[in-house]
Amino acid sequence: MIPRYARPEMTDIWEPATKFRIWYEIEAHACDAQAELGVIPKENAEAVWTAKDVVFDVARIDEIEAVTKHDVIAFLTHLAEHVGADQARFVHQGMTSSDVLDTCLNVQLMRAADLLIADMDKLLAALKRRAFEHKDTVRIGRSHGIHAEPTTMGLTFARFYAEMERGRRRLLAAREEIATGAISGAVGTFANIDPAVEEHVCRQMGLKPETISTQVIPRDRHAMFFATLGVIASSMENIAIEIRHMQRTEVLEAEEFFSKGQKGSSAMPHKRNPVLTENLTGLARLVRMTVVPAMENVALWHERDISHSSVERGIAPDATVTLDFALNRLAGVIDKLVIYPENMLANMNKFKGLVMSQRVLLALTQAGVSREDAYRLVQRNAMKVWEQGKDFKEELLADPEVTAALSPAEIEEKFDLGYHTKHVDTIFARVFGAE
Repeated sequence: MIPRYARPEMTDIWEPATKFRIWYEIEAHACDAQAELGVIPKENAEAVWTAKDVVFDVARIDEIEAVTKHDVIAFLTHLAEHVGADQARFVHQGMTSSDVLDTCLNVQLMRAADLLIADMDKLLAALKRRAFEHKDTVRIGRSHGIHAEPTTMGLTFARFYAEMERGRRRLLAAREEIATGAISGAVGTFANIDPAVEEHVCRQMGLKPETISTQVIPRDRHAMFFATLGVIASSMENIAIEIRHMQRTEVLEAEEFFSKGQKGSSAMPHKRNPVLTENLTGLARLVRMTVVPAMENVALWHERDISHSSVERGIAPDATVTLDFALNRLAGVIDKLVIYPENMLANMNKFKGLVMSQRVLLALTQAGVSREDAYRLVQRNAMKVWEQGKDFKEELLADPEVTAALSPAEIEEKFDLGYHTKHVDTIFARVFGAE
């Protein structure tokens, strides 16, 4: 985690103090269940809860771990220092370390998912607002970076909204996928602990019991979770790339808000760079970087090895903290994005009607001209616009082969911008529902 790209709401989830608090709750709830079953004395279970207001000393736990070389044992030793050695002797009864570690990790991932879902809601609200604001703001659509046909800025925002809304649904599914816990013992057979303990702990922690665990919760669940974060990051980059293109000097259809006192370059005072969306492109790479290791964690030896452990200590906080920061940054960029409708129209008209070529092509075929001849006629006149700066409509009106099939009025009608925006409301209804 890099503090520059982190928000405290998310980093708090991954702080050692938070982790130890979750470990404590898992152990305490397990003691309650064990006492209910008559496996341990009720007073010992109650004694564990006397530490409920304790702020666990991270430095002390680290000090113990330096000797034990085992983090869970170090924590349990520290817990006994608060509860009393005799009272704490039934803590962790029949459990293995992964029962605590994996259940805790999934609680942390659930909490992280809840923050990310809220982040996406904020981004979706900004995209929706800007979509309706610019529903009818005409701009040129591009394929291969080249002018294609007219669209609207509202449709661009709506497209990104729909993509992010799909991402939100995937994230809800990923949260559901990861919301399992395991208190099943050394190889998942419940040999030394009753399944009722797992059910109780999971219920208290907002989890479901894992269907079948070994010593660990199956890592395909985690792979799906991190893959979902990677897809969301890619969608985030998709939006960032569009904004970066629109801010290019030669395009300048939109730009990031440039605040008073902001500087764009240490050398060139005139610069206003798309620094936030460039940053988002980079952050998306960092999130996606966690996906392959998560996939590789699925394959573990037999009932467990620890090849996944070091990976998850890094990728879990890194991916969630980075994506949380990035989604919030992107929501701010969208919210304050400066739009230049006049530049959009100027760019669209740069090649003097050329973007209406398909309408003319279709009209010629409907007038009885073969598609091959129609394409030849339209392209012949279009190339004069590309190469000589001619006006496309004027060239068509001066072409006897074209005017033999289409009247001047029919040609004129093919340059109506409204033709290209007539179904915007239909698309908006599909994306946003009835408004």
